[in-house]
Parts: sequence; C-alpha cells; structure tokens
Amino acid sequence: MFGFKKRRRKKWSSQPFPPDWLAFVEKNVPYYRYLTPAERAELQRHIQVFLHEKRFEGCEGIIITDEIRVTIAAQACLLLLHRKTDYFPLMKTIFVYPQAYFASTARRLPGGLVQEDVQTRLGESWQRGPIVLAWDDVLKGARDPDDGHNVVFHEFAHQLDSEYGKMDGAPQLPKSTMYTAWARVLSQEYITLLDALETGHRHLISAYGATDPAEFFAVVTELFFEKPLALKSRHPELYEQFRLFYQQDPAARRQKP
Repeated sequence: MFGFKKRRRKKWSSQPFPPDWLAFVEKNVPYYRYLTPAERAELQRHIQVFLHEKRFEGCEGIIITDEIRVTIAAQACLLLLHRKTDYFPLMKTIFVYPQAYFASTARRLPGGLVQEDVQTRLGESWQRGPIVLAWDDVLKGARDPDDGHNVVFHEFAHQLDSEYGKMDGAPQLPKSTMYTAWARVLSQEYITLLDALETGHRHLISAYGATDPAEFFAVVTELFFEKPLALKSRHPELYEQFRLFYQQDPAARRQKP
C-alpha cells in the first residue's frame, strides 16, 4: 500500500508544472520569489501531489477554480519544504467561503449550562478533519508576504501540530532530542507573551497567540515565514526552534539580494 502511494506521488510530481498554475503562483504568492530555483522546483512537486490528493468544496456559492486551488496549495506546501512529509494526512477536504463566515460555538459553563454563540471566522482547522478558509483573506494574506498574517500558514500549521497527537503546540519534531529545548523555549516565550499582555506592553507576537499553546504555535509560524528578521532579532531562541522544526531559514532568504 505504501509503495503504491509512493509510486503514485512520484508519477504526479514528475509531470510538467502547468504554465497557468505557475502564473497563479507568481501573481498571488509573491513569497515564491524568495525561494531558490531548487526550492521552487520542490514546491511545484508538492503542489501537484497536494492537488491530486485533496478535495476542495465551495461554500455560499463560490466556484472552486484552479486559481483558488493552486493559491491555497502553494502556501500550504511552503510549510513542507525540506521536510519528510505525508501531505497533511488527516486532512482530506478544504472548504472555501468567498469571505468571512459565521460559525456556531458552544461552551459548557459551571453547573452544566451550555452557552451558544456565533463567531465570525476567516479560517479554522479541525483535528483529524477538514480546513475551512475565507478566500478573500487567503488572497490578502498571500499577496502581502511581509505583514505577518497568513491564514493558510496558520491553519495548516494546526494540521502539522495535530498530525501525530493532540493540537497542543507540540508537533512531531525531526529528532527526539529536540523536545526538551522546544518545551523550554516555547513555554518561556508563551509566558512572556502573557505577561506582556497583562502589563500592557507591546509584543511582536499578537494577542491571539496567547489563546493557548496551539494558537501560539500557529501565530509564530506566520511570523516565522513573514517577519523572520524581526522574529530572529527579538526572539532568537524561538526563531531557532522553528528553523529546526521547519528546516528552513526564512531570515537568510530575506537577506539575499
């Protein structure tokens, strides 16, 4: 079974990358220009496998086009460069809304009461389930690779986080010896963020990252790729842990002419 999947993926990834797909990537995902030629070729291979294996469904009347599929796939697969990957194996479907959508939530209160609410969302990632994205925010985040906000990076980081366990900010690391440093650095940085918010001090990491360790991991992933020089300068140990995990060095990319 695994041999068949490997052969199938090799077949898909060895096909010529369609010119119109490349045009979508170059237009909508300017982060692509930071990559080396070898990384661009690797990304194209990942995109082809991703699009063969994942299903896209439009919501609220949006028609799924190749532009939508390729733009989302290119950003998701940026997280996979240089890493052994099974292409987000627990996620099979991506639901796409034209814009921010409403989602019902329920929270259990003391005494057994349940509080129901409706939230406006730009994206969400279900553990062992689908991803939901708002297309206008996908496009906005993709076309500005320097603002520190990217809903695709965020939601697919959650998938990496939960790939081999709970969605808790502790993804599977390349080496077992890395867990001690990972736990120490991320715990310290998370506490520092909480303290900054409590005392009213500004912090590079947004307040949403203080929601819980899972959101901290996803928010820092956005910064790692989109504001790497600032993250490395202000939080060098945190940057190093993410560099080891993603096996990429976005700060070095930004320093190249």
